[in-house]
Amino acid sequence: MSVFAPSPQLTVTVEDLDGRPDVHLHAGGQGFWQARMITALGTPVTLCCALGGETGRVLRHLLAEQDVEVRAREVNARNGAYVHDRRDGDRSQVVEQRPDPLTRHELDDLYELAVISGMDAGVAVLSGSVGESCDEVVPVSVYERLTTDLVRNGCRVVVDLAGGRLSAAVAGTPTVVKVSHEELIEDGRADDDSVRALTKAARAIVDDGVELVVVSRAAEPTLAVRGDAELLVAGPSLEPVDTRGGGDSMTAGIAAAFAQGKDFEDALRLGAAAGALNVTRHGLGSGSGDAVRALTERVEITSAG
Repeated sequence: MSVFAPSPQLTVTVEDLDGRPDVHLHAGGQGFWQARMITALGTPVTLCCALGGETGRVLRHLLAEQDVEVRAREVNARNGAYVHDRRDGDRSQVVEQRPDPLTRHELDDLYELAVISGMDAGVAVLSGSVGESCDEVVPVSVYERLTTDLVRNGCRVVVDLAGGRLSAAVAGTPTVVKVSHEELIEDGRADDDSVRALTKAARAIVDDGVELVVVSRAAEPTLAVRGDAELLVAGPSLEPVDTRGGGDSMTAGIAAAFAQGKDFEDALRLGAAAGALNVTRHGLGSGSGDAVRALTERVEITSAG
C-alpha cells in the first residue's frame, strides 16, 4: 500500500496526568494517521512525503519509530506543526505553524516517489495537507495528474479530499472517494445534510466515473453510493474520547481491505469498524487491528432507500 502525504505535521499535545501537564510529541497529519491505521490492520505501507526544516528533522526521527516505510524527499520547505492543550478534556489550539509550499524541483521529485510507489503497491491513498489556501504545499492540479497516472497504470486509488483537491482527483477517476457531509455542503455539492441531498451529491461523483463514494456523517450512519446501490453503514455505538481522526481511520480501513483482496461490502465494514474504534482513543489513526476486525461483526449495512 502507498500513501501520498505531501507534508506530515509535528504534533505536540498537552494532557492532564493527576494534575500535572503530560506532554506528547508525535508525527501527525492526515496521511500519516491513515498509514498508521492501515499498518495496524496488517497491510505494509509506504509513506511518500516531504520533510524539511526543524520540524522535518524531528519528524524523520518520529516516523522512523513507526512500522511504516518512509520515502521522503528532503526539502527546504518547513513541515507544519501544532500545539494543542487537552488538559480540560477539550482540544484547544495554542499555536499552529502552516507548512511551506514546495519548489518546482522538490515537487517533481516527490511526485516521482508517489507514482513509482503507487504503481508498485497496486493500491494508493491520496491525502491532503493542511488548508486550501494559496500557499498550499502542492498545487491542486497535482491530484488530478497523480490520480490519472496511477489509474492508467492499474492502481486502485482511494482519495480522502475536499474542495479543489477533490474536484481535481475526481477528474482522474479514482476507485473510491471518501468525503464528509460537511465537506460536501461547504463545497456546494450538497444543499443540506439530508440523506436525499447527500445521495444526490454522491451520485453525481459516481457519474463522473468513480466506483464508490463514501460519505461520513459524524454520529449518523455512513452513506455509501456505488452503481445502483445506495447504502447506510452503521458502525457500533461507542463513547467517543476524540472525534478527530475517525474519518481518516475509515479511509484507512477501506484501503486496507482492497489491498487484502476484499470486496466492497467487506471494505465498508472494515472502514466503519476502524472509524468507530478510533474515536474511543486519544491517538489519532490508532487502534488494534484485532479489535477493529472484531468490531466488523457489529457493523450493519442497510439500503438507504
